[in-house]
Amino acid sequence: MPSFFPFCDVPPSAPVCFLTKVPVGKEVDSMNILGLVMFAIVFGVALRKLGPEGELLIRFFSSFNDATMVLVSWIMWYAPVGILFLVASKIMEIEDVTQLFTRLGKYIVCCLVGHAIHGLLVLPLIYFLFTRKNPYRFLWGIMTPLATAFGTSSSIPGGSATLPLMMKYVEEKNGVAKHISRFVLPIGATVNMDGAALFQCVAAVFIAQLNQQPLDLGCDITATASSVGAAVLTLAIILEAVNLPVRDISLILAMDWLIDRSCTIINVEGDAFGAGLLQNYMDRMKLQSSDPELIQVKSEVPLDPLPPTLEEGNPLLKSHQAPAGDAAACEKESVM
Repeated sequence: MPSFFPFCDVPPSAPVCFLTKVPVGKEVDSMNILGLVMFAIVFGVALRKLGPEGELLIRFFSSFNDATMVLVSWIMWYAPVGILFLVASKIMEIEDVTQLFTRLGKYIVCCLVGHAIHGLLVLPLIYFLFTRKNPYRFLWGIMTPLATAFGTSSSIPGGSATLPLMMKYVEEKNGVAKHISRFVLPIGATVNMDGAALFQCVAAVFIAQLNQQPLDLGCDITATASSVGAAVLTLAIILEAVNLPVRDISLILAMDWLIDRSCTIINVEGDAFGAGLLQNYMDRMKLQSSDPELIQVKSEVPLDPLPPTLEEGNPLLKSHQAPAGDAAACEKESVM
C-alpha cells in the first residue's frame, strides 16, 4: 500500500511523521542578548520591590555605569587613531578593494534612504492618522532643533544634546504643554531610538553580506530589538548575538560620522512627534469633558392647556362684561 506521506520514512502516522519533520534546536556559541535584556528588566523590577534594601545595589550599578561612561569617553579620544589602523588592516586583507567600497557605498545609501522614508513618510503618516493635522507644519516648527541634531551628531543616546532646544521649540512653536514635553522628550531621548534601530539592523545585514553569511528573519528581528536604546558601540554585542564577526565593526565606525547624523535626526523627530500625539490626546480629552450634555426630559404629568389670550392693553386693567344698567350708573358717577 503506497504511503500518503512520501516525505516520511515511517508508517503513515500523522503525529509521528510531524515529529520527524520538526527542526530540533541546538546550542550556539554566542551571547544571548535578548535573554540578558529580559533578565535586566526583571532584576530591576525586583530591586525596586525590595525598597530601601535594594537601594544599595542600585547605587552600585549607577556608579558602575558612570565609571563605564568615563572609560568610553577615554576610548572615544583614542578612537580616530584606532579606527584608522583597523580600517587600514581590513583593506589590506581584502583582495578586491573596489567591491568593498561599492558595498560600503550601497550601505550608506541604504541607511540614508531608509531614514528619509521613516522621517518624511512613516512618522508624519502616523501623526496624521492620529491627529488629522498637517505633520509637515509640525516639522517646520522644530526645524531648528533638527538642524542642531544634524550639526552636533550627538553620540549621547537619542540626541540628548539637542534636548533643551527641542523642549523650547516644541512648546513655543507647536503648542505642547510644558508638563508633556518635559515628561515625554527626556524619556524618548533615552528609550526611543528608531533611527539607531534602523541603522544597526542594516549594519548587521551589510556585515553578513560582506562575509557571505546568510541571515534569517529571526536574526533581523534580534538585531532590531537589541539595538533599541543602544549606541553604535554596542553594535559589537548585536553582531555577537546574530553570530557575525565583530572584527568588521571597524568599517561601520569609519562611516559613523555620517550615518550618526541621520540617526540623531530621526531619534529627536520621533520624540517630538510623540509629544505632539500626547498633546493632541489631552486636548481631545479636555474638549470632551467641557462639552455640556444635553438630556431630554420627559414629563409624565400632562400639562394643562394655555388660557385664552386676553385683549391687548394695560395689564393692570381687567375687562368685565357688565349689563347695560350698570354701564349707565358708572357714567353718571363719573359725571358727578
